[in-house]
Amino acid sequence: MAKLPDEPPTFRPSSAVPRAWRWRLQDASGEEVAITGELAGQSFSSQADAESWVGEFYTDLAEQGVDTVTLVEADRVVYGPMSLHP
Repeated sequence: MAKLPDEPPTFRPSSAVPRAWRWRLQDASGEEVAITGELAGQSFSSQADAESWVGEFYTDLAEQGVDTVTLVEADRVVYGPMSLHP
């Protein structure tokens, strides 16, 4: 029986490291705010996920002293600061 070559992989793993999206949380003076609880240390796999999260939890963030948020991908500022107040 003839030996066939190994089947090549259909999908190759990405060599790029996924970039984490996160929010920089700031008070009214622009200083970073350290929040506690379940909201602390959140990072996201996409901009859409990050934006959905802040849309859902902006009142909780404001209650912990956050006045503005800045969206960051890895070390790049995407936009902000953006106010959490009307």
